[in-house]
Amino acid sequence: MEIKGKEYEVVYDPAVSTVIFAGELALMGMGEYPPIATLLEQSLETAITQKPSQLTLDLRHLKFLNSSGINVISKFVIKVRRAGNVAMTIKGSDSIPWQSKSLVNLKRLMPGMVVELG
Repeated sequence: MEIKGKEYEVVYDPAVSTVIFAGELALMGMGEYPPIATLLEQSLETAITQKPSQLTLDLRHLKFLNSSGINVISKFVIKVRRAGNVAMTIKGSDSIPWQSKSLVNLKRLMPGMVVELG
């Protein structure tokens, strides 16, 4: 599944259980994020059926994410935690300032999650 906008792209690759974000994701409020939230939920449903259950969010090429987008990802992390049987990894870039601050904070929502900044 793939969602493309003028400034961004979000792609789910089920072969490697990875959702890849790229570009600048600055949609106008929560009302524009449902397609991305749906893609994330479908990736979780697929991950739950895999053995071992693993899901990766690759944000290394996401230069900007507004507060609504961070909210969507935060809610998704909580859903993954509640699923209880899916290991999750978030890959980010320490050269993108918002990632080094915000991604580490997501561990508070799911302490067992791996956050890789490189």
